[in-house]
Amino acid sequence: MPDTFTTRVLDLSTGSSESVTDITDACASFLNDVAAGRDGLLNVFVPHATAGVAVIETGSGSDDDLLAILHQLLPADERWQHRHGSPGHGRDHVLPAIVAPHATLPVLAGRLELGTWQSVCLVDTNKDNPRRQVRLSFLG
Repeated sequence: MPDTFTTRVLDLSTGSSESVTDITDACASFLNDVAAGRDGLLNVFVPHATAGVAVIETGSGSDDDLLAILHQLLPADERWQHRHGSPGHGRDHVLPAIVAPHATLPVLAGRLELGTWQSVCLVDTNKDNPRRQVRLSFLG
């Protein structure tokens, strides 16, 4: 079968608070539709200057721990030169340097090859923008 490249855009609402949103099921659904049992790569990309993609355990407190450590590394205060938006918004623009806006993940036999406790998550600390897009691209 020839190599193929297929893309889908997810439209998400992250609300008005900082969040770690699990998108693993959406990734699996996309691959179910397009990968047809093939091996390849899934690229997950967030086309926003204030969000990132993390592969992390969720549901056991790790997602809250991630937000807590981001508060320590990137405090929401007035130290930032980038000052529009809510107080401390400049830190949101630094986030993608720490939590990359993309991840490339292996796909084997049409299935996302994650570790037992790994999930694919959108990390969004920007309270000013409740609508997000995530681009999923499969290269088989």
